[in-house]
Order: sequence, then C-alpha cells, then structure tokens
Amino acid sequence: MDLISRISQHFTESAQTKLDAIELLAAPVAEAIEAMVGCLLNNGKILACGNGGSAADAQHLAAELVGRFELERHELAAIALTTDTSTLTAIANDYGFKLVFAKQVRALGQPGDILVAISTSGNSANVIEAINAAHANDLRVLALTGQGGGTIGEILRATDVHICVPAERTARIQETHLLVIHCLCDGIDCLLMGVEE
Repeated sequence: MDLISRISQHFTESAQTKLDAIELLAAPVAEAIEAMVGCLLNNGKILACGNGGSAADAQHLAAELVGRFELERHELAAIALTTDTSTLTAIANDYGFKLVFAKQVRALGQPGDILVAISTSGNSANVIEAINAAHANDLRVLALTGQGGGTIGEILRATDVHICVPAERTARIQETHLLVIHCLCDGIDCLLMGVEE
C-alpha cells in the first residue's frame, strides 16, 4: 500500500468536495447566518445536536459561539445537547435513545430559538425526533446533512434552512460540515460586529 498516494487522495477528494459545494451551499449558509444572528439579537439561543462526529460538530459550534471564533466579542447563547451525560443516559435508559435530544429541545427550547440538527445521512432517528420537537415548540431548524438529505430533508419546513453537502462519503460530508460551521461562526461575528472585510 502506498500511504502517500492514499493520503494525497484524501486531501484531493476533500478539497474537491468543498469546491463542488460552493455554489450549492453559499446561499443556504448565508440564510442560516442571518437566521442565527436574528435569533441571538432577540435574546434567543442556539441548540445543537448530532451523533458521533456530528456530536463533536455540535459541541464545536457551541464552543465557538459561547467562547469566541476568531474575533473577541461578547458571549453568545449556545448549548450542545450532546454533552450532559446524566441527562443523556437518564433519557436513554427511561425512554430510549431516540428521545435523547427531543426531550432536551422541549425542556430548553423557546419559540424563536434555533435548533442546529446535524446528520450526515439525514436519517438519524434521534435528530429527526429533535426536529419534530423543535417544530412543535416553534423553533426554526438549520439542518446540516449529506447523502441527499434523507428523511430530514423531507420533514423540514419552508422556514427551515437545509445545508445538504453534495457527497455520499461520511468523511467528506463531515469535513464540509466543519467548514460550514466555521463559515457560520465567521458570518455571525461579521454581522454582529460590523466587519466589512
């Protein structure tokens, strides 16, 4: 096995996936930024959820908003629904893993808040339930998916934002989701702070 060639192929495929996604994703990412800024300016909060690598992405987003991204600014209200092990295990034990995010959305979400729902396949059952809970409680949903969007793409409302990476491979979708998250954080900071560059 030629590891150098294999590694080079990963870099090339990752870069190409991102380049292929620019035209498709730039507008929904911009719409998501504007929605998140509107939510935050109205004293709302961002809730985020996902499984596995997408759980890490949810935490990454919340960390960049509560702490900071690249510019110094005041803290922004964001919660990753993937981090409280007592809550997660209690819900999973008593109600099943399918409801680990939905019950948190119902407990913490208020009308006007935003749920960032992350699923590479678009078919994660607990993320779907979280979206259903968000809709029932008047939260807007920003969905990050791939592989055509799956069930999540089918249940989103016209007021939701769907950022669907045009790729099938999980690694490439997750790498692009991370870029999208950085674009969201940068755009939020630029709008809030009046950055023109």
